[in-house]
Amino acid sequence: MTPLLQLTGVSASIAGQQVLEDITFAVAPTGVTAILGRNGVGKTSTLKATMGLIDRKGEITYDGERIASLPTHRIASRGIAYVPEDREVFAGLTVTENLKLAVRPGTPGHWERVYDLFPELKTRGAQLAGSLSGGQQQMVSLGRALINDSHLLLVDEPTKGLAPRIVTEVTHTLAAAAELAPVVLVEQNLTVVRALAERVVVISSGRVVHTGGALEFLDDEALTTRHLGVAGGDEHKEDA
Repeated sequence: MTPLLQLTGVSASIAGQQVLEDITFAVAPTGVTAILGRNGVGKTSTLKATMGLIDRKGEITYDGERIASLPTHRIASRGIAYVPEDREVFAGLTVTENLKLAVRPGTPGHWERVYDLFPELKTRGAQLAGSLSGGQQQMVSLGRALINDSHLLLVDEPTKGLAPRIVTEVTHTLAAAAELAPVVLVEQNLTVVRALAERVVVISSGRVVHTGGALEFLDDEALTTRHLGVAGGDEHKEDA
């Protein structure tokens, strides 16, 4: 398959400190690609570099177009949606107001698609987002990404800090979202990765050290222990 997203030799820095050195990998136009790695290796930075949220160099190609020189809003307008770590909902606004803010100007927004996927957001439309549970706030974050014509979702740590029951709900939600658009997922719970991902990209010290099938990697205890510090059947709970 022709990659939907391709990063080649991407380096990036934050406040003058280099966080990515040579990131190269491709994202298929379907399914879930998980980015894995130990604490502080550059997983979140890879998503932010793709979106133009941090200074970066190298080549980033999306749907055949080079986007590394584009500002964030132009990247988003081409159909890449970013769901940040810790949800980052507007706590003082209602659920509906959070969704309305995400709708691109001049478009009606895919409200029915969001409500079909997350019916709870419709019933809680008048509720302040800050009063929602962590799992419900994650639905708002994903809903904001899907309310537009998003053709690729970059999702950062969606199950972080959630209770096991809510993690299961979010996993099912992500599986449904992946039916609508391919997903690049930064996730440390390997049970979630096993359930969702077809492919993995493993980062160490700002470089890609492994790419391949998700189950092939997770079932290789030597590989997972070397690159993640845990066996592939265990949850990986370090920060991104």
